[in-house]
Amino acid sequence: MATAEHERLQEIRHGRAPWRRFGPYLAERAWGTVREDYSPDGDAWDYFPHDHARSRAYRWNEDGLAGICDDRQELCFALAFWNGRDPILKERIFGLTGPQGNHGEDAKEYWWYLDSTPTHSFMRWRYMYPQAEFPYERLVEENARRTRLDPEFELVDTGIFDDGRYWEITADYAKATPDDILVRISVRNAGPEDATIDVLPTLWFRNTWAWDDDSPRPLLRLADGAVVAEHDELDTLVLTSSGSPEVLFCENETNEQRVFGAENAVPYPKDGINDHVVHGAATVNPAGRGTKAAFRHHLDVPAGETRTVELRLALSRGLGTDFDAVLAEREREADEFYAALVPDGTSADEARVVRQALAGMLWCKQFFHYDVRRWLAGDPLEPPPPAERLTGRNHDWTHVSNRDVISMPDTWEYPWYAAWDLAFHCVALAHVDPEFAKEQLILLCREWFMHPNGQLPAYEWAFGDVNPPVHAWAALRVHEIAGDDDVAFLERIFHKLLLNFTWWVNRKDAAGNNVFEGGFLGLDNIGAFDRSTLPVSGRLEQSDGTAWMAMYCQNMLELALELARHDDTYEDLATKFFEHFALIAWALDEQGLWNEEDGFYYDVLHTTDGQVVPLKARSVVGLLPLAATTTVGPETMERLPEFMQRALWFTTNRPEGRAVVQHTASPAHPGWRMLSILDEARLRRLLEVMLDESEFLSPHGLRGLSRRHLAEPLHVDVDGVSATLDYEPGESTTGLFGGNSNWRGPVWFPINYILIEALRVYHRYFGERFQVECPTGSGRQLDLAQVADELSGRLLALFLERPDGTRPVFGGYELFQTDPAWHDLIPFHEYFHGDTGAGLGASHQTGWTGLAADLVLRRKRL
Repeated sequence: MATAEHERLQEIRHGRAPWRRFGPYLAERAWGTVREDYSPDGDAWDYFPHDHARSRAYRWNEDGLAGICDDRQELCFALAFWNGRDPILKERIFGLTGPQGNHGEDAKEYWWYLDSTPTHSFMRWRYMYPQAEFPYERLVEENARRTRLDPEFELVDTGIFDDGRYWEITADYAKATPDDILVRISVRNAGPEDATIDVLPTLWFRNTWAWDDDSPRPLLRLADGAVVAEHDELDTLVLTSSGSPEVLFCENETNEQRVFGAENAVPYPKDGINDHVVHGAATVNPAGRGTKAAFRHHLDVPAGETRTVELRLALSRGLGTDFDAVLAEREREADEFYAALVPDGTSADEARVVRQALAGMLWCKQFFHYDVRRWLAGDPLEPPPPAERLTGRNHDWTHVSNRDVISMPDTWEYPWYAAWDLAFHCVALAHVDPEFAKEQLILLCREWFMHPNGQLPAYEWAFGDVNPPVHAWAALRVHEIAGDDDVAFLERIFHKLLLNFTWWVNRKDAAGNNVFEGGFLGLDNIGAFDRSTLPVSGRLEQSDGTAWMAMYCQNMLELALELARHDDTYEDLATKFFEHFALIAWALDEQGLWNEEDGFYYDVLHTTDGQVVPLKARSVVGLLPLAATTTVGPETMERLPEFMQRALWFTTNRPEGRAVVQHTASPAHPGWRMLSILDEARLRRLLEVMLDESEFLSPHGLRGLSRRHLAEPLHVDVDGVSATLDYEPGESTTGLFGGNSNWRGPVWFPINYILIEALRVYHRYFGERFQVECPTGSGRQLDLAQVADELSGRLLALFLERPDGTRPVFGGYELFQTDPAWHDLIPFHEYFHGDTGAGLGASHQTGWTGLAADLVLRRKRL
C-alpha cells in the first residue's frame, strides 16, 4: 500500500524534495564524550561534566530535549523547562557518569520516543518532569554509596513522582514542507494541585565560529515578536510562537568566568537565559540579538489540566491558519503508514511495541561530527591540546573525519556510533526506510570511516577495538527486507567488505590456522578474564571469533552468488568464500574448540610455554558456531556450473569440504546443500544445552551465560593466575572490562536474533522431520522453525502485557506497572535480566533492541 509517507520517501530517493533535511539529529547528551575531551589523561567524563554543559560551548555537536536540527547541525531547536524550584533550567537529560554510577553511566530521567515517520514528517516525544526540586545531589550521593552488589538508585526511587506531582510534557512535530516545521508542546499537570511551569522553546546555532577566525558568525534577531535565523549556509528561517512570551537572547559561547575563572569574551554567554530565568539576573541581551534565543512561556495550569504552546519554524513569519489541519493530517498519515506496515493478526499491544520501537530507532539518528586529525592538533583560536594526546586515544585513526547523520545505539548513554550495533539497527530500519539503511551500511565502509588497512571503526572511545563482522549479514537482511533488485548497493558493500575481510584474515589469525582471535568482540564480560588483555602470555583461540568469521565467509558467499546473477565474474569469488568457509569451519573442530564430552564449544588458551587450556565457560561464545549456516539450492548450482564443479571437487577431495557440506538429500528440499559448522549430531547436542531452562533458555530469550554457573562457577588457574566466572542475571558485580560490563547472564537481543535467524536456515534445509525437545526435558517436540518462533515469542514477551496486566520490562516498579499514564510507554533496554526480564542498561531505544519490531514484521515474510 502506497501511503503519503511512502510518496515522501520516493521524493527523497529521486531528489525531488529533501524531507530528511531536518530531523531529530540532536543528541540527548554531548557532554562527557570523547570528542569534547581535551584532557591529557583521556578522562572524558570529568573534562566536560554535566555541570559545565549549560555554560560551556560544545566544540563538535549539540544536545537538548526533544531536539531537532538540520543535517549539518547548523541550526538547532529544543525544549527547556523550569518548575520554579530547580537550581538550573531543565535543558538536557541528567545522568551519572561512568565513574559515578555503581553500574556505570546511567540516565536518571524518564522520556520516550513515541512516534516518528522515516521522513520525520510527524514525531512525538514525551517527558515526565518533577514538580519538586530535581534531586541532582541525592542521585549522585546515593549511587556513590551503593556498591556493585546493590541495585541502581533511580529517580522513581526518590518518591518524587508520588501523588502525581509531575508534569507530563508531550512534543508533537509535523512538517508542512521540508523547511516548514510545526511544533505543539502540551503540558499536563498530573498533580493534585494547581501549579506553574516555564516552557522555553529554544533556537540556537551550533558554535562554529569560536574555533576558526574565518568562520562567519550567524545571527538570531527579534522581528515583530518572532526570531529570525540568518546563516550563510542556510535559508533564512523564522521561528514564531503562540501567545505573548518574553523573548530572551544570549550567545552560544562559553561563560569563561564560571567555567575557567577567566574573563568572558562576550557579555551574554551560553548560560545567560538560565541565569535570567532562575536568578533574575541581567544576563540576556536587551537588544534582542544573539546566537541563542528562547521564548519564555509562564504557564499556570490547574490540577489535571493541559496547556499548549505552538510554534512554527518556516521561511516566513506566523503560525498560519492551517496549523491544526497540518498537524492532524501528518498524524493521520503516520497512522496510515504504520497500519500498512504491521501484518494482519497483530495484536494492539504488539502494534504498540512495533511503533514505539521504530520511533526510537528513528529518533536515534544523530548528527555525528568528529575530525580526529583536527581534534588531536587542536584549533587555531584555542590553546594546543596536551602532547599526551598524540600517542593516546584514536591517535592512529587520523583519517576519520565524520560529519554525518548516523544511527546511534542510544542518544544519551551511547551518543556515538558503534560498528556492530549499527548493523543490527539497519535491519530494523529497513522496514521503514530501506534506502537510509543501505546508506548507513555503506557509510561505515567509506574512506572517512574505514581504516586504510580495512578495519571498521568500533566506536569513539576506542576506534581500534574489534566488533563482530556482521555487516555482510546485515546487507543481506536489508536487501531481503527491501525486496528490490538493488544490485548497485550489493556491489558497493561487497567490494568494501572485501577489504575488511582481508584485514580480519591478516590481523586476527595469529597462528595462520584459520582459528581466529579478536579479543572481547562485544562480549566483554562473558569469560573468566578480559579476553582483550590476557593475564598470561599467549594467545586465545576464540570459538566466537572463529564462528563469526565462518559466518562472514557464508555471507560473502551469499552476496557473491547473488551478484553472479548479473555478472559471472563474481562466480570466482563465490568459490573463494565457499572454500574459505570450509577451512575455517573444519579448523574450529580440528583445533580442539569442540569438546566432545560436554557437547559444547569453548575458547582455548595457548600459553607461550606450550600449555593448551580449554576455558570451559558455558556462554554464548559456545553457541555462536550454530549461527554459521547457509544453504545452496539447485537453481544456483544449475546457473553457476563452474562454481558447483569446483565445490563438488572440493567436497569430494578435501576432508574440510566433506565435513562441513551436507551431501545427503534432504527430504524437505531435494538437491539442496547446507554449509554449516555443525553436522546433525552436533546440532542436536548444542540445541539440547541451548534450550535447557536450567542453562540458557529463560522465559524471555537466551541468556548470555548458562545458569548452570550459578551452582557451578568456573575456576581457571593458569601460570599462577586465578579467575572465576559465575552466573549474574542482571547488573554485573565486576568491572572486568570497564565500568558497566554486563555480558554475563542477561538476555541480549543481537545474539538471540542471530541464533533465531540461523534456526530458520536449518529448518529450510531439514524441514519438519528435524525436531527437538523445547524446552529440553519437557517432552514437547518442535521443528526448528517452531523453536525460532518460540524464542521470538519469549523475546517479545519482555514488552507485552501478561495476563495480570504487567510488563516484564518494567521489573518491580509499581508506577510503570499500574499507572495508566506510564504503563503503555515502553522502554527498549540494552539488555534484560536473565531470570525476570526486567530492563537493564541503556534504556532509550538501544538500537539492536529495536529488532523487536522486526520479530513482529517478519511474519509477513514467513
